[in-house]
Amino acid sequence: MRTLLLILASLLLPTPALADDALPPYHSRFGRTQPVIAVVAENGMTELVDLLVPFSVLSRAQVGEVITLSTQPGSVQLMPALRMRAQATVDAFEQRYPDGADYLIVPAVHHSDDPRLTRFVAEQAARGATVVGICDGVLVLGQAGLLDGRRATGHWYSRDERQADYPRTQWQEDRRYLADGNLVTTAGVSAALPASLALVAAIAGNEKAHAVGREIGVERWSAEHHSLGFALGTRGYLTAAGNWLLPWRQETLAVTLAPGMDEATLALQVDAWARTFRTRVVGNAGTPVTSLHGLELLPDAAEAEDTVELPAPQALPGAVLDEALQAIDTRYGSATADLVAAQLEYPYKPLRAP
Repeated sequence: MRTLLLILASLLLPTPALADDALPPYHSRFGRTQPVIAVVAENGMTELVDLLVPFSVLSRAQVGEVITLSTQPGSVQLMPALRMRAQATVDAFEQRYPDGADYLIVPAVHHSDDPRLTRFVAEQAARGATVVGICDGVLVLGQAGLLDGRRATGHWYSRDERQADYPRTQWQEDRRYLADGNLVTTAGVSAALPASLALVAAIAGNEKAHAVGREIGVERWSAEHHSLGFALGTRGYLTAAGNWLLPWRQETLAVTLAPGMDEATLALQVDAWARTFRTRVVGNAGTPVTSLHGLELLPDAAEAEDTVELPAPQALPGAVLDEALQAIDTRYGSATADLVAAQLEYPYKPLRAP
């Protein structure tokens, strides 16, 4: 009887956090007073949210020296929109920090087999960095030889590709992010936000992470997720094709690049609007501008007079995707909003009339 009562009582207790919710805590190396955190981009095309959100959240938290890197000099084309210039190249970083980074954040890129990128990632891992693959940045980790025998996850859409290319990896589902030693991987695009807060917690503790979360409008950053619930399906593919193939439905949207703007807010809004298959989003500014945490944002070429100005978000970063998806729903319909949410692997709950 006593055993039965204990079992029943345990069912009433709060469910404990999943083991993978807590990333390994930071331990200082090389006498550093704070960690060196590098966010690396491939110049040809790097995912916008995957790069800007971790950079923004970790910079805001002031828990380390956060540096954006590019594989070579010059501008970085972000996908699905915008351009920037990184703060250093990987070569310059290696000269400045011969011991390497403490954390290396790797976004999804178009060329996951870029030899400059894979060499840099492999060498940083060999020097003891915790390597964080955001979304399909995990494919870069695979190309760098870091996935054999490890547990990992990625964007739902790349599931078949990942399983075929890296059969010795223990692929996990239904995780926003997970850690296997010094290897951290995440689900699709929108997982960048909770994973970034989990990194803040690993470096500076939960209290600090909660403080940063309050600033950006995020109350929790649990690793719980339902990745198997995401799919485009017939409706999604037909919506994408219909939006893309009918030229009279296309629009060019301009977002004003302003000095001091929050990188996460910008990235989350633009990434959503640029995924409708009906819109092209361009950065509008007379000259390059410097963001809130010192990132150089580059304007796109001047556009035609029929460009539509995209209003600045009114929400905190944690609610920007909901705000953008609701606006997309209103402007283009529920099918397009659902299409965007699926690409972002975001559990969107629209406010729709019955």
